[in-house]
Amino acid sequence: MIIGIGIDLIEVDRVQTKISRNEAFKNTVFSREEIDWCEKQTNKGENYAARFAAKEAFLKATGRGLSMGYELSNIEVVNDAIGKPSIRLAGAYKEEAAKCNWNHIHVTLSHLRETACAVVIIEQ
Repeated sequence: MIIGIGIDLIEVDRVQTKISRNEAFKNTVFSREEIDWCEKQTNKGENYAARFAAKEAFLKATGRGLSMGYELSNIEVVNDAIGKPSIRLAGAYKEEAAKCNWNHIHVTLSHLRETACAVVIIEQ
């Protein structure tokens, strides 16, 4: 059963500007694995923006927004061996997922030079 669907769209420049001006922002919002992934990509800003959009889309899909906490690095977008993204949760987000039986979290990312988006579906 689908619990929620979330979508987010963001300007790449907006995320790129925050990352380039504020190292603390990058380390607060993104996990070490996400940073390592994005830094290896040709289009770093697009990849950071897509991951930021996925975090926002996840929060929308939960129907709770930031009420579970502000540690966005605990909503982590990871890629498998062939590059397929998935969401891995930690902290309060992981606890809530277990409590609410969010057994499957689907994510898709897309990005262009100027815009990135993500869609998240949470299933029980």
